[in-house]
Amino acid sequence: SEGSSMNEKIRYGVTLGLICLLAGAVLSGVNALTEPVIQQKKEQAKWQACKELVPTAETFQPFEKDGTMLFLEALDKNKNLIAFLVYASKSGYSSNVETLTALTPSLEIIGITVVSQNETPGLGTRVTENAFTGQFKGKTPATYDQVQAITGATISSSAVIDAVRARLDALQEIMTQEAARGR
Repeated sequence: SEGSSMNEKIRYGVTLGLICLLAGAVLSGVNALTEPVIQQKKEQAKWQACKELVPTAETFQPFEKDGTMLFLEALDKNKNLIAFLVYASKSGYSSNVETLTALTPSLEIIGITVVSQNETPGLGTRVTENAFTGQFKGKTPATYDQVQAITGATISSSAVIDAVRARLDALQEIMTQEAARGR
C-alpha cells in the first residue's frame, strides 16, 4: 500500500510536470508569434506620434552617432530641417514613462507626447493629459525650469520632466558640437 501510494505520487508529479512543460511550450510559442506584431505596432505608434507632433514633415531621418540613434530630424518636402524629435524614458512610480518631444531647430519645444506608460490610473496617468504636457510648449533650455510637476503624481511627472530635460541638454550639447564642426 505504501509502495503504490509512492508510485501514485510519482505519477501525479510526472503528469503535473508534463502539463507545466506543455503549458510553457504553448506560452512560448504564442509569445514568439505575437512579439513581432507587438513591436511593429509600437513602431507604428511612434511614427504616428512623430507625424502628429510635426505634421508638416515629409520624412524623419535618424541622427546616429557611434551606431546609436540620438534623435530624429524632421525634414520638409525640400529636405530642409524643420524640427528635432527626441525620445526620452525614465522610471516613474510604477513603470518606465516614454516620451517623444518635438523641438524647433532653435530648440524651442513644439510639443510633447507620452508614447508609453503604465502609471497608476487617475494619478500617474495624468502625465498624458494636455494640462501637463501643454506646459512644455514654447519652453527653451533657458525657460524649461518653469514646467511644474503634478500634485499627487510627483514621481511620474518628475520622471517626464527629468527625462526630457536630460535629452534636451544632450541635444543642445550635440548641436553645439555639430556647429563647431560646421554642420
